[in-house]
Amino acid sequence: MTEIIHTVAELRQRVRAWRSAGDMTGVVPTMGALHEGHLSLARRARLECERVITTIFVNPRQFNNPDDLSRYPRTLDSDAALLKSVPVDVVFAPDVDEVYPDGFITTVSVGGVSEPLEGRMRPGHFDGVATVVTKLLGMTEAQRGYFGQKDWQQLQVVTRLVADLNLPVQIVGCETVREADGLAMSSRNRQLTGAGRNIAPVLYAAISRAADEIRDGQSDRMAIREAAETMRNAGFERVEYIELRDAGTLMPSDDPKRPRRMLAAAWLDGVRLIDNIPV
Repeated sequence: MTEIIHTVAELRQRVRAWRSAGDMTGVVPTMGALHEGHLSLARRARLECERVITTIFVNPRQFNNPDDLSRYPRTLDSDAALLKSVPVDVVFAPDVDEVYPDGFITTVSVGGVSEPLEGRMRPGHFDGVATVVTKLLGMTEAQRGYFGQKDWQQLQVVTRLVADLNLPVQIVGCETVREADGLAMSSRNRQLTGAGRNIAPVLYAAISRAADEIRDGQSDRMAIREAAETMRNAGFERVEYIELRDAGTLMPSDDPKRPRRMLAAAWLDGVRLIDNIPV
């Protein structure tokens, strides 16, 4: 049976009872507005752990735009119903004051991997992510944390955070779940118009073609320029970046012997979409 819990005190009662019984706990941190991508993380955790917690918390500290925060969907009842189908053991849905009580002044900042790409376009975003993830890992006392590869840079930030702070949790990166037409599943997709939704898969198609061309010997710069042009011609209002980076450090990389990642962000219908693929 799935239980909805709102306070840290009640959550820790459950978690410590599980730990006393020798159960492994996995946590899937989310901001709600769940889709099949989130559920795939919860199912992976269900396969690997005796106990599963999904957190639902719209974290105000990772939004640069107050309007974006206010528009973010809050759908706890429908989210909980989806999670019961997995099933998870606990949905932890704290209020903002439970996570950031009066007087809270600490910020967790991860250097290096947090600085380029999303860090450049959204200053302070990853400080908010790192702070809330640190808190949620501590609150849930989970032994495993499950994160999607769709947010590749976030996954690297969290992985570095856990390694640098010697946190007793294993971070598990799970493959991006896509719609049949290739669009990466995202809570933001529901904000697209019908016409925008038809255009959106061009993002994945364009960077996939660029990755293929690079593997075939075309220059990185030329392949990326063609991908950006394809997206603009399809109707994307703005291409923020398409970049080829070292998969782990996120530094620029022209070494095909090391794992690399092509990462992209673009605007369509006033909605910011991101995606990434291995190269």
